[in-house]
Amino acid sequence: MLREYALLADGERGIVVGPHGDFVWMCFPRWHDSALFSALIGGDGSYAVTPMETHVWGGYYEPHSLIWRSRWVTHTATIECREALALPSRPDRAVVLRRIVACTGTARVRCTLRTMADFGSAAPWSVHRVGDTWTIEHEHTQLRWVGAEGAQLRSDTNGFLELELTLRAGEHHDLVMVVEHRGADDELPNPERAWAATESEWRGRIPKHESSAAPRDAEHACAVLLGLTSSDGGMVAAATTSLPERAREGTSYDYRFAWIRDQCYAGHAALRAGVDELADRAVSFVSQRLLADGPELKPAYTVTGGRVPSQRRLPLPGYPGGSDIIGNHVNKQFQLDAVGEALLLLASAADHDRLGVDGWRALETAAAVVEQRWTDPDAGIWELEPRHWTHSRLACVAGLRAAARVAPGSARTGATWTTLADTILAETGRTAVGENGAWQRATDDSRVDAALLMATVRGAVDPDDPRSVAILESIAEELVEDGYVYRFRHDARPLGDAEGAFLLCGFMMCLRYHVAGNPLEALRWFERTRASCGPSGLFTEEYDVRQRQLRGNLPQAFVHALLLESAVALAR
Repeated sequence: MLREYALLADGERGIVVGPHGDFVWMCFPRWHDSALFSALIGGDGSYAVTPMETHVWGGYYEPHSLIWRSRWVTHTATIECREALALPSRPDRAVVLRRIVACTGTARVRCTLRTMADFGSAAPWSVHRVGDTWTIEHEHTQLRWVGAEGAQLRSDTNGFLELELTLRAGEHHDLVMVVEHRGADDELPNPERAWAATESEWRGRIPKHESSAAPRDAEHACAVLLGLTSSDGGMVAAATTSLPERAREGTSYDYRFAWIRDQCYAGHAALRAGVDELADRAVSFVSQRLLADGPELKPAYTVTGGRVPSQRRLPLPGYPGGSDIIGNHVNKQFQLDAVGEALLLLASAADHDRLGVDGWRALETAAAVVEQRWTDPDAGIWELEPRHWTHSRLACVAGLRAAARVAPGSARTGATWTTLADTILAETGRTAVGENGAWQRATDDSRVDAALLMATVRGAVDPDDPRSVAILESIAEELVEDGYVYRFRHDARPLGDAEGAFLLCGFMMCLRYHVAGNPLEALRWFERTRASCGPSGLFTEEYDVRQRQLRGNLPQAFVHALLLESAVALAR
């Protein structure tokens, strides 16, 4: 079950850790590259530290970090495995730290390592040991494993290493795995120094949020978002691919790319929360993409700003109920709301005095893109068929108004943007309001859509605007089940039969009641939605209300972003 997985991340790549201490997912060198460990989606390859006796699993993150502690209780011992991707990180090198600790009793653990490159299709070229270091070589990648000199190479498998350890109470044993390009011969890290550097890096990155509505969750959301954000500024939407949103429904996608909208949500939350590193990287990445592509802005890029590869299938069994997909069809889309969100992010950065020259140029570029393309059909926030989606237009209204308030130069620029915002709002009000007086999701679609909550949250319309009030009532009546919010109704089926509740929308509902001046109702939505995670505190995109299961790729960045924004907003 997805609720049992944790994430290690260093900004350049991530590792998904299972309840038996098994690394079931890791790509190298970057998020969108091929996997060395792909057991999560039916491939081969894993790195596991597992008690040899029957055990009960648990675990927790150390505060202000993505340092994870797997914890097992057996009949005779309590064992922890402290694990992290070491910091500071490099795009061309990953350092994996694992420290096995016998907390009480005598710990007996089995450590296994088998890498299979290219999503489980390529066995190692060679596996050999020199001194206390095992080296595993693939065509382009090598792994050096230190601390496992007693491991045995299983003769019946290709490159399978196995190590058994016995530790008395109070003892610990360090394992270090370095993943790098083949032929690299950098000095291997000392475990004590590597742990100290990693702890120090995490301590300096995340401010305390003691006054927020949920301090621990807010700080954990900061850690997750930072862990998903590369040194080039791009933040992946999720660390994984192909985890299905609905079993056998064809809803498996690759989210290992940086969506402009998600990046803006994270940057906006970071500015409010005072996470300067995260905010600055979001502003820089979005600015660079706008300046490079202007009206041809893509919805998503690789974390380095490159083109998202086209979607293709992998010949793997897949996560149960899903199918293995890499790449994404998002390149074929235009998403107008992302431009509006970019304006909101850049204007907020200006408000916080964190917008440089390129940022101002990008803000002006985004406003020009809205002027040029707001009448074009777009795929919208949910990436559907091109239409005149109401949410997209209202996102632009909010962005233009925010930009007008911080407009550089003459007042004329601000007045021009305000006039454009008024024009878009008037046209949207004329063509996208239903008979009940509420916003409808598109000019030719009268259904209710939870994304329309954000028009009020971001300031496109006032909380007491009749259309805003009416859509809030409609969403509460039509798109809520057991305290969870769904995106929209697909058809006549019950909400939970079509898809899971959308956790992003639960936090949207929280923020909507907050701006309306109803803190009690806002807090109720916040608490209900933030409970939809497992022991690791990671959120997926959807939540199966009836089965209480996480659905979709893990962790979903924009859910953590709105959790962070909600926690900070409610404190105020």
